[in-house]
Amino acid sequence: MMHSIASALAILFYLAASAYQGRYLLRRAPARSDQALLEPDPSLPRRTVFLVLAGIGLVAHGISIFGTLVTEHGVDLGFYRVSSLIFWFICLIGLADTLRRPLQNSMALLLPLAALSILLALLFRSPGVALARLEPGVVAHILVSILAYAVLTLCAIHAILLAMQEHALKRRPVNRLLEVLPPLQTMEAMLFELLWTGMALLSLAILLGVVYIDDLFAQHLVHKTVFSLLAWLIFAILLWGHHQLGWRGPVAVRWTLGGFAALMLAYFGTKMVLELILHRT
Repeated sequence: MMHSIASALAILFYLAASAYQGRYLLRRAPARSDQALLEPDPSLPRRTVFLVLAGIGLVAHGISIFGTLVTEHGVDLGFYRVSSLIFWFICLIGLADTLRRPLQNSMALLLPLAALSILLALLFRSPGVALARLEPGVVAHILVSILAYAVLTLCAIHAILLAMQEHALKRRPVNRLLEVLPPLQTMEAMLFELLWTGMALLSLAILLGVVYIDDLFAQHLVHKTVFSLLAWLIFAILLWGHHQLGWRGPVAVRWTLGGFAALMLAYFGTKMVLELILHRT
């Protein structure tokens, strides 16, 4: 009962925060001049109000996750439950970054998706897996993997917004998107900060898997392993290219989205086939 109330509160506050910020995003105001873009916009919503609403939603989301993950049969690591957990990590990281950068506009686009993940986790269940029976190293592998997916999902979102920004810069008159997102250079710097963090977490997750999982190429794991290694390779090439060859802009966007696609096939593709199509745990 408690986790149902928490789920409802999380959805309510996430949507309230998104709607509060969304009023600015949807308003059809004329584009500001280049000089005005350097000055604070008095019509902007207050970041404190947005952070309070989203922060309450985040706390309620955490309570909801605990209630839906932990069942009388064990810990439910089903498709929808883990999706909600990943979105919780995404919101946590995103809101923490919003404390030092003006990212509330991009977070406002993400919060409704987090609310949807809570609703799906509440409505759909799958057989639980008792984590108490697993080695601590395997549990660490699972948790680090989930955190890596969350960070690299934020990378993909940033890459999409970066591509939209670059496209908007080429249009005349100046697109309003340039007003509601941080400057292009800031977005690009954030993308590579997140990529380095996500790459470190993905490397640690793979290392823990090698050490603690008996056979990473067993029949039910081979697709996940192959696509995870492919994603790692794509991200590694991108970071090497950025450091050595100065890759940025559209090249960075394409490689980021390619690595993210491989990662999603590794995790969600495998879980979707096993749980939703083959009905296997």
